[in-house]
Amino acid sequence: MRTSQISNLKSLIIVFCTCAVIAAQAQNTLSYRRNSLATMLVYHPEDEFGKEIYRAFDSLPIPDKYDDHTISSARVINNNTIWGVQRLDSGYYKATYGHQLSASELKANALYTERLLNDHEIAKKMVAKWFGLTGDTPEEATFNTSLIQTRGQYNATDVDVALALQTTRGVATLSDAGEELLNHTFVLVNDITYVTAEQEAEAAKIAMNVVGGLFDAFTGGKSGRQLASAGGAIADSFTGFKVKTHSYLYQLVWNDSIAAIFYQNHYTGTPNEEKIRAFLNDKSTYRLKYVAHEYEFDKKSVLKGQYTRTELVRTICARSMDKNIVALAKQYEDFKVKTPVYSVLTNERGKVEGYAAKIGMKEGISENSKFQVVQRLQDPETGKTTYKYVATVKPKKGAIWDNRYNAVIEKADGATLPYTTFTKTAGGEILPGMLLIEGKYRKIEE
Repeated sequence: MRTSQISNLKSLIIVFCTCAVIAAQAQNTLSYRRNSLATMLVYHPEDEFGKEIYRAFDSLPIPDKYDDHTISSARVINNNTIWGVQRLDSGYYKATYGHQLSASELKANALYTERLLNDHEIAKKMVAKWFGLTGDTPEEATFNTSLIQTRGQYNATDVDVALALQTTRGVATLSDAGEELLNHTFVLVNDITYVTAEQEAEAAKIAMNVVGGLFDAFTGGKSGRQLASAGGAIADSFTGFKVKTHSYLYQLVWNDSIAAIFYQNHYTGTPNEEKIRAFLNDKSTYRLKYVAHEYEFDKKSVLKGQYTRTELVRTICARSMDKNIVALAKQYEDFKVKTPVYSVLTNERGKVEGYAAKIGMKEGISENSKFQVVQRLQDPETGKTTYKYVATVKPKKGAIWDNRYNAVIEKADGATLPYTTFTKTAGGEILPGMLLIEGKYRKIEE
């Protein structure tokens, strides 16, 4: 091979390797710690649309701003039976057309669900998933920290429990993993009922008949009843389906005392029947706590696209649950979504004109939204994570991505955008990989 050919080949290899390194670095800067989420549905099989709501829910993925921590054996709470066990009490207070749940009914539902989740040891199953419990029998079963390593971006040795418990840094790293990952693990239970066009039409007919009857009583004529008939016909022709979504949020309880019990009494990276059985038989250590409720019902919601009945239900359910997730994130500090800055946008002269992030209307962004930009730092000595304030940004008018479910099909404004563009209102230099957090975040160190 000629010298010039060898030189060209070396140049190509260098260019290829450089591009690969840059791509890997970019990918690494955009990795971040998401909250972990499992979703569940309260299923009402007695409802006409109950099965379609169930199918719609079952087909929807976990929102991509959360890590999927779904427990496959616990996806549905049947309002007639609970995972195959006949209920002994009255179950859920149900939101129906014309009945808004009272504060006492909401609290009863929330606490009833908390009891169900804990009676069925859902928290323990979530811990088992975090620590990769595997094995066909207690004699063979073991734990591992692979998932914690991946989601937390820790080195393997940092979260090797046997090694970590022998050093101050190792214990601090495990504590950081508990605070950053396990303590940010949630279950969202969605109780979805609905209002149909027929229900609204029937109510409209009744109201119009009452008004028409009163009108005729005063005039002695029939025009009132004719008006009622016309009103009923109009109501019957309305094709609408609206869901009433009550979402109840639960958080995995994880603190230093619980961690100590788990690491000392239950965790084992090699087969240890005694520890595994102790974990399986523990009925009190691992719990979920109720933290917040949100309700969504949009009387004016209209879908622009042409949908089949199944897709209509799926779209409305998806958007309703997304709205509740957004509201819960604003309401409850630990549930806030962190999103990385995707890229810095510059013009042809290299001047910064904005910042791109892969969030949009699905996450509740509007022109009035305000975000803090933070940098996640990890202390090399202790392994503990801190967040440092960098800047404040807001969405750019006309540049908000409509990433709601099926927005592209409806040809909604902003649906074809690849991201939302933000502009800086205060602060310092913003770089790709830094995190956007809506509102104020209590963990930020100024």
